[in-house]
Amino acid sequence: MEYAANVKARMVRRMLGPNAVSANKLADETGIAQATLSRWLREAASIKDVSPAKPPSTPPAPTPAESKRPQDWTALERAQVVLEASQLSEDELGEFLRRKGLHREHLDAWVEALEDALARSPRRAGRSADAKRIKELEREISRKDKALAETTALLVLKKKLAVLWGEEDDDTDERSGK
Repeated sequence: MEYAANVKARMVRRMLGPNAVSANKLADETGIAQATLSRWLREAASIKDVSPAKPPSTPPAPTPAESKRPQDWTALERAQVVLEASQLSEDELGEFLRRKGLHREHLDAWVEALEDALARSPRRAGRSADAKRIKELEREISRKDKALAETTALLVLKKKLAVLWGEEDDDTDERSGK
């Protein structure tokens, strides 16, 4: 079963908050499987800003000395930087990159990755719809093949019966002569 993101976030907050509830107890309360809740908790713990020891909070804006390494940035942060950088002139861009603690190579790689992701996205959706339609057509063909096989079998049996019993068109008895 697919759950909405806000449901997942609310359940994770309940398992991490100040009055944290165990996944087993929360499963009993909500009806969501304990394994699902535990998986959501593991996924939330894998995010850098969230750990089971402390509740999620909004981190303060990093100063240049505290800024993250470029490989530690999330996809959303990278996309935001690409968007901001696209609106700057070349002179402003250099100062912006220094302030963020980035090099031009990082920005170029992120732009390329973002363009690739956006270019692939519609194709994936199209493939998904195509795959669904193909599967539907394959089911229909399978159903029709079974019906055809059944009809063929009935015709063969009818012919065998006709040969076995002989084809009698009238209801007269040959022995009585009537």
